[in-house]
Amino acid sequence: MKRSRILIIGGTGVFGKRLAHHLMTFEGIELFITSRSAVKAERFAKVLRMGNAATPVHGVALDCRENLNARLDDIRPFAVIDCSGPFQHADFEGARSVVASGAHLIDLADARSYLAGFVESLEGLARAKGVAALTGASSTPTLSACVVDHLARDWQRLDTIDICITPGGKSEVGRSVIEAILSYAGKDIPIWRDGRLSKTSGWSEPRVVDIAGLGRRRVAAVETYDAEYLGPRHKVQSRVSFSAGLESTIEQRGIETLAALRKWHLLPDPGFLIPVLLKARQVTRLSTSDRGGMQLSVCGLDAKGSFTQANWTLVAKDDHGPNVPILPAAAALKKLLAGDVAVGARLAHDALTLPDILAEAGSYAIKTKKDVMSRDHGLFEVHLGTDGFRKLPQALQHFHGQTAPPIWSGEADIDAGGWFLPKFIAWVFGFPKAGRNVPVSVCIDRKLSRRRCPVEHWTRNFDGKILSSRLARQKEGRLTEAFWPFTFVLPVQASADRIKMPVASWTIGKMPLPRALAPRSETSEFQDCEGRFCFDVRLSLPVIGLLAHYRGWLRPRGNSAVGINDAQNKRLTSGQT
Repeated sequence: MKRSRILIIGGTGVFGKRLAHHLMTFEGIELFITSRSAVKAERFAKVLRMGNAATPVHGVALDCRENLNARLDDIRPFAVIDCSGPFQHADFEGARSVVASGAHLIDLADARSYLAGFVESLEGLARAKGVAALTGASSTPTLSACVVDHLARDWQRLDTIDICITPGGKSEVGRSVIEAILSYAGKDIPIWRDGRLSKTSGWSEPRVVDIAGLGRRRVAAVETYDAEYLGPRHKVQSRVSFSAGLESTIEQRGIETLAALRKWHLLPDPGFLIPVLLKARQVTRLSTSDRGGMQLSVCGLDAKGSFTQANWTLVAKDDHGPNVPILPAAAALKKLLAGDVAVGARLAHDALTLPDILAEAGSYAIKTKKDVMSRDHGLFEVHLGTDGFRKLPQALQHFHGQTAPPIWSGEADIDAGGWFLPKFIAWVFGFPKAGRNVPVSVCIDRKLSRRRCPVEHWTRNFDGKILSSRLARQKEGRLTEAFWPFTFVLPVQASADRIKMPVASWTIGKMPLPRALAPRSETSEFQDCEGRFCFDVRLSLPVIGLLAHYRGWLRPRGNSAVGINDAQNKRLTSGQT
């Protein structure tokens, strides 16, 4: 029987080994395992042969910088799978050599710059040679992109995509993974924010996620291609975020600290710490588990125009988490062997579906779960009741509606406190400085809690000054707004022309604070003669005086006039509840 020859570059590395073990279940292939050390390659090949004598396995010495072309000429593989990494500083010479030899190419690259330039560099050559060149066949961007396609197929609008990965702490971590992490820690990385490409700092913006089966873990922003790829591809209105976290608190906080020091130019390139960090893991991993996972959440309007939140989680036990990144590569090879992949260069995502990838996970302790929640009534409609909400001016209904656009922009006039103490308090809370005609945008991130109750995260941007809060409805029926660590109870007063939101009480954490010392809020929302959503917010403290007074107008970004969208208008005029 003629077998298809498969060559794995980096076959003795962390992911190369796992992929090789996985491919031993494929019929009709002959496997070539490479390493810069011939002894190391043959030793691992022998281990594979002992597990499955039916599949021919060879250990081959290969150094991509010296003898790649010679090895390709000798072996003449059907496909080459590159598991070497890190790809953060890789060029395309090795990939071009593989394609020029007439072999199909699959790589596990997750480096943003490499992925961004791959198609342009390889497309013409791949078509000329009649082969497929697939990149990114790993957890990101292929698995993450396939999950988004699966969750949001035929949706009318995507508002947010939030992705996080948190591996088990006991999993083996190679030098290339640490190199990749440190390559962008503290440096600018691209993100998709407010519906456009922006930037943040690598391993910054930490948050805590709660994944069923794993518990609460701390994650931070990492560099991936997902923002540049998924944002424009799905016309995401607000945000694409990708975070990662290490199970060990010491490791996670340590990387965040190194990133902060590098950001503030207090530490040069931290690459010199790699040997120390690898040794330190032998201690820090002792208190961790063999469980890791991935979580992806998509929010927006589904095919029927209802606000929907779709969550997908993957939990891997028994140290099977490191097998997740090799599943897309295995699925891609299977399709190549079946002749189901078109020639040319592309991201592996374009050749695969989520079922293709999960079909390769059957032999591992890996479980996935999908949860889809929909809700037509937004936070303010739930709080005011449908009849009360429908009496509001149209601009207010549009702004607070559950299907409303997530990004609004306009202008504001701002007054600030006149002496040191109110100015200091305003600075601590992030209130904007005084100014006239200040550009302002408001991003409303709508979510559904586990009780399927609407929750809103507001991010106000006053010409670069950020003020964030969280609005929710408590079990007692109270509407609250939280500016960490303070939470304020807002008895919303609605009439035919406006909404008012004074402060009734406040707490720090769960501890009540004296009402007499509570901030005074003279907050109102209304519609002006141009049909715009308008706000007037005056905040002050007893004795101390004015903290901030900002008033202005907003319109949906990209729209010249305010109007309820078709889905919301149909529901309101028909009297649906």
